[in-house]
Amino acid sequence: MMLDPDAIADRRRLKRRLGFWRIAAIVLAVVAAGAVVARFDLLGGKDGKAHVARIAVTGLMVPDAKLIEMIDGLAKSDAVKGVVVDIDSPGGATTAGEAVYGALRRLSEKKPTAAWIGTLGASAAYMAALGADHVVVRRSALTGSIGVLVQWPDVSKLLDTIGVRYEDVKSSPMKAEPTPFKPTSPEARAMLDRAIRDTYEWFVGLVAERRGLDRARALELADGRVVTGHQALDLKLVDEIGEESVAIAWLEGKGVAKGLPIRDHKPKKATAWSVLEDASAAATRGVASALGLADGIAAIGSLDGLQSVWHLSQGENPRDFGGIRR
Repeated sequence: MMLDPDAIADRRRLKRRLGFWRIAAIVLAVVAAGAVVARFDLLGGKDGKAHVARIAVTGLMVPDAKLIEMIDGLAKSDAVKGVVVDIDSPGGATTAGEAVYGALRRLSEKKPTAAWIGTLGASAAYMAALGADHVVVRRSALTGSIGVLVQWPDVSKLLDTIGVRYEDVKSSPMKAEPTPFKPTSPEARAMLDRAIRDTYEWFVGLVAERRGLDRARALELADGRVVTGHQALDLKLVDEIGEESVAIAWLEGKGVAKGLPIRDHKPKKATAWSVLEDASAAATRGVASALGLADGIAAIGSLDGLQSVWHLSQGENPRDFGGIRR
């Protein structure tokens, strides 16, 4: 039977429409499934069974909204009975340590929470550990380094050498100070010193409050020193020496059922835009390293604002640092 051209055209249009709606239905189903999986992951796993949650604070600390969102989500999960915070970090941005500390305090109000420092937990990372109700550390791990700093390079002589002159027009003398393109003025140094002292006093107050120390003793310990886990225990900066199992045992002593599985919880996956930002920061650090300015320009490429980080040698990657070396 011969079909007229109009009928053939109608059939083709109908097939195209059906194909479009089939694809749309598949896409919607995938999105819905992803949302369900994400929801269950946030609430403690695909099956929602009771467990101890493990969260990691590793590498150079920078503000991470996804991490804070995840920690706050754990507090709302009925499946999460206790939390162990695995810390391996030299610290980083002071605001990052503050954010994690605050999130862990909120979490501790809902769930027993213990911190475990296996290799390195210094400065902002130690600040974060203070948010837990119990701190366990390996004997030879490094911790402490209580303090605040801000660093920047002075490349003015380099610019003079290559014939580049820096100029600016600004509303007031302290605007955009300090700058790496000219020597720092005494006024700019005084301004930064006031900001650092303000945050340092707050950090010392956290140590005194959370570790049950009087302020004079906390100030004595907050001289920037890094200490081993054994020394930290003697100084009352931590509660126990041991492995992660010691932290788990403490959770069980707080009412968490023995033998519960331990499940790792991680922030939601990075977006394509955040990957590009990370690549840009890595490129900046690479250029800084090539110029021999890795320590100073690291602040531009990775850390903004005040820092609470244990000093690393030039060019050293904090994610590869392994604490005391033999």
